[in-house]
Amino acid sequence: MNYAEESLKLHREMRGKLEITARVSTDSREALSLAYTPGVAAPCLAICEDPSLSYELTRRWNTVAVVTDGTAVLGLGDIGPEAGMPVMEGKCVLFKNFGGVDAIPLCVRSKDADEIVRTVSLLAGSFGGINLEDISTPRCFEIEQKLQEACDIPVFHDDQHGTAIVVCAALINALKLTGKKLEQIRVVQNGPGAAGTAIIRMLQSLGVRDIIAVDEHGILCPDRPAGLAGHKKALAEVTNPRRLTGGLRQAVECADVFIGTSVPNCLTADMVRSMNRDAIVFACANPDPEIDPAIAKTAGAAVICTGRSDYPNQVNNVLVFPGLFRGVLDARAKRVTEGMKIAAAYAIASLIPESELNSENILPMAFDSRVRDAVALAVANTAKSDGVARI
Repeated sequence: MNYAEESLKLHREMRGKLEITARVSTDSREALSLAYTPGVAAPCLAICEDPSLSYELTRRWNTVAVVTDGTAVLGLGDIGPEAGMPVMEGKCVLFKNFGGVDAIPLCVRSKDADEIVRTVSLLAGSFGGINLEDISTPRCFEIEQKLQEACDIPVFHDDQHGTAIVVCAALINALKLTGKKLEQIRVVQNGPGAAGTAIIRMLQSLGVRDIIAVDEHGILCPDRPAGLAGHKKALAEVTNPRRLTGGLRQAVECADVFIGTSVPNCLTADMVRSMNRDAIVFACANPDPEIDPAIAKTAGAAVICTGRSDYPNQVNNVLVFPGLFRGVLDARAKRVTEGMKIAAAYAIASLIPESELNSENILPMAFDSRVRDAVALAVANTAKSDGVARI
């Protein structure tokens, strides 16, 4: 199938992938008076006295805003907010179909971080959560942090944390297969942008001690002269405990795990051979991975993941965000904690029983109906134990 051609045809025929559906009838004078004036004044006044009732008397309890500025849309780059709308609509469809969550796309015509933060924070009273999407690095870090401070509802940048959760779930099961321990492995993360940075932070929360980050200038270390600012400077301070220097080739030698969120074909067969026995290779660049899975396998990799659906072990964020927001909304959480993200990763990993675990089956499929409820329950329960649940 020519996906580009057929998708364009679908979008032209459907004229958008979303619509608003009414939940109440207005087919009589009485029904109209209850749904709208004069009856609607009663819930308005109730919410005026107690704004928390907006979760009980409106659809806010189940509604998420999907926010972008269109600066990092898929692999297309800065194409603008209007051009990003098809992706945001698609994300909203996934929210509904996989999580039962109503989602509204908000494509903001600004690249100013403070302007975006102010815009979204002023609208936050209409939503139970904010999902940030396709915002360029490093602005995405600033926008997420400032929104978390400005809003009393959870703010979640899926490009960062959704990817990190799925990668960690995959690693949990890959380590079961290879008999290695989180606190003992050496990990190389190639491409410390939004997703890569979140992956490193979450791996550290899981107990991984030896992580090396590599970008286009080489291994991150505090005294490196090139390209070390902002989030990369911060990463350099908390990674690379052995203070290695050089490039990707030097980084992966004797490593146990390679995690790529970078560029195609940057990892060679020789690099994989230089890794420790039973190497784990997560080549997640899309659409073309850092190494062809067949080449990685021939070179000795024991477990391989990609971001593609035509290979086994797809790292797909749809395993996370529908169930995570389902749990967040059910608990009416104030924010998403590190504990909630870790709980989601273990919930996903737990769906593959050890009797079914093998090198080509370490993650559930995106269409696995068990995923939503497993993630939602784990997230909601952890929100309560972490003290961020309102109910």
